[in-house]
Amino acid sequence: MITTQNKQTLLLILIAFLFSFAFRLVWVFQFQDYEQFYFNDQFMINTNDGYYFAEGARDILAGESQENDLSPIDNAVSIATAFFATILPFSFESIIFYMPAFLASLIVVPMILIGKALKHIEVGFVAALFGAIAHSYYNRTMIGYYDTDMLNIVFPVFLLWSLIFALQTREEKYILFSGLEIVAYRWWYPQSYSLEFAFIALVIAYTLYLLYKKEDIRYELLLLGVMFFAMMGLDNLVRFGIVIALYLAIKQGLIQKFALPLFVLALLSFFATGGFAPIWGSLSSYVFTTATSATGSDLSLHFYNVVGTVREAGKIPFDVFANRISGHSVTFILAIGGYLWLAYRHKAMLLALPLLGLGFLAYAGGLRFTIYAVPVLAFGIAYLIYQLSSLTNTEFKKYFFMSLLSFAALLPNIFHIIEYKVPTVLMQQEVQALDQLKNISQREDYVAAWWDYGYPIRYYGDVKTLIDGGKHSGSDNFATSFLLTNPQTPAARMARLDVEYTETKFNLPSDAPAKYRTNLANMVLDYGFSDANDFLAALSLEELKLPEKTRDVYLYLPNRMMGIYPTITYFSNLDLMSGTQGAQPFYHFTTLFEEDQGYIYLGYYNRQDIRLNKATGNIEIDKGRVAIGVKDFTLTYYDANENLQHTTNEIKFDGKLHLVYMKSYNQFLVVDESVYNSTYFRLFVLEDYDTNLFEPAILTPHTKIYKLKI
Repeated sequence: MITTQNKQTLLLILIAFLFSFAFRLVWVFQFQDYEQFYFNDQFMINTNDGYYFAEGARDILAGESQENDLSPIDNAVSIATAFFATILPFSFESIIFYMPAFLASLIVVPMILIGKALKHIEVGFVAALFGAIAHSYYNRTMIGYYDTDMLNIVFPVFLLWSLIFALQTREEKYILFSGLEIVAYRWWYPQSYSLEFAFIALVIAYTLYLLYKKEDIRYELLLLGVMFFAMMGLDNLVRFGIVIALYLAIKQGLIQKFALPLFVLALLSFFATGGFAPIWGSLSSYVFTTATSATGSDLSLHFYNVVGTVREAGKIPFDVFANRISGHSVTFILAIGGYLWLAYRHKAMLLALPLLGLGFLAYAGGLRFTIYAVPVLAFGIAYLIYQLSSLTNTEFKKYFFMSLLSFAALLPNIFHIIEYKVPTVLMQQEVQALDQLKNISQREDYVAAWWDYGYPIRYYGDVKTLIDGGKHSGSDNFATSFLLTNPQTPAARMARLDVEYTETKFNLPSDAPAKYRTNLANMVLDYGFSDANDFLAALSLEELKLPEKTRDVYLYLPNRMMGIYPTITYFSNLDLMSGTQGAQPFYHFTTLFEEDQGYIYLGYYNRQDIRLNKATGNIEIDKGRVAIGVKDFTLTYYDANENLQHTTNEIKFDGKLHLVYMKSYNQFLVVDESVYNSTYFRLFVLEDYDTNLFEPAILTPHTKIYKLKI
């Protein structure tokens, strides 16, 4: 009988796994003929952060990593990837592309096992199908989404399974499983503190309930002790060894009578090696944010807070919140009802509250958290479907209605998968430019670019960057924002200064005050200024001497940056001493336009229609309620030899705005004087560079890379 049940469980797991994996192949079939998504005949990944882990895996396999290059050679994802690349007969690019689809589909295993623990394996199976392809889970674990998310939910759902079995069966092996899952989860995702602690809090609550009922709690204390030891802020191998040693001692019956002292020792060890610090830090960074932050040690400077610009950390509408968790608002509400019913009938499912609670944080703290609620509410909708189908009077009708209702609930998620056509991070031509850069640069050279492109640049160009997906605080972003949005002279000097100060800081002793100041604070103080704004103004003066050049610096200017230019300006367009944000420059970028009856309609600017009145030479906003004169009109285009050409015609001598039509890109720009003279605009849009400061390294329509000459 047990063998038959095990075979049934394995069969259902296999079916659910193949179901999950197959739907992740939809993207491949949709884009298999789209050449721009390939590089070296391999699909490229579609998440920026993935290139961080890919860099680490690449360097592990190569056996080298230059000093201070920030390559994550000790990261779990990189280590696992290098391991797979060593044992599997596939290319490195194929492994990182398909890994998410394979690993993320493993979530069906603990979900079906939980269903088995609840004596409703059908519920676990339907929940596994639903959870594997729900909006949020699919989005962050789709094929090519090479990131920690491919196991970030798998590990806690396995932990939920082992805790349910532990408290149900009180078997020693589930203490071992729970401890090892925590160790593995922390190894894979160090930010797992909060969720692990929430699970522990529920086990503590259950233990106190048993104590109130005057029942034996030694097993629960041993479980808690092992969990707290597994959560300590020590090396992974140390915690792994402690968990194994404790399990063997428990298995031999050596420490059952010392359950309470063990628990107290584990609790004290947990607090002594970290405690609440990382828990609070990981939550507060997303939930509690301010527009600016002050930093600089001896010099108090104010910088713009990057969290305000990260979409995944912003508030989301209810329908988006519900759809990402359950596929549809109706399904979401029904799933909540189903979960409450399930938890009422099976109290063990209350252990899923940490996942549900963290998922619901998304409604206030950003859409990235919705993924945690997916498996819990998948059980909710699956249980509701099971109970409704059980109202029929035959087994055939029961399973028929289960299949029908399950399909109806899955349908919005299936439609979402078909419509969710996410592009690769970079297009083929952009990667080709970085591949060229790798051949003309040195590994110690720097590329200055916005942080969105940092990891791909490091992976394909094999160079260093000033900012990236992990290093992009307001103080880090300031220099890059400044050099992209200011005229060429101060921009070039800031590029040289930030690179040299970054490298110098690496070699400072740990007790040096400058080690903990921002680069900008060190610059201001070293050059004898007390006001950072005065220092920035002095960058335009020839009298300000730059540090000695130790390496080359390149500027990476992609066309794709057009859409985020206003966001970039926020980080340097402020008074550093007071934190007061400056007025935003006028910047309008559009690829949607049409010409009709004396107007060129240019879409929307700040949610108001914007158009060019050809008769008056004015840019009109909100149906002409606001009119601003256009100074000149510039046309850019590539000739037959793929050389950029441009012509400029004056429209109004006293005009305030510049109108640019980039013909080869089929896009319009309307900008003010500050944007028109910015380094990004002059070098990318017009290829008008100061030959004393820059020289072109690679010029393509998609990407332009310049080398700094100073």
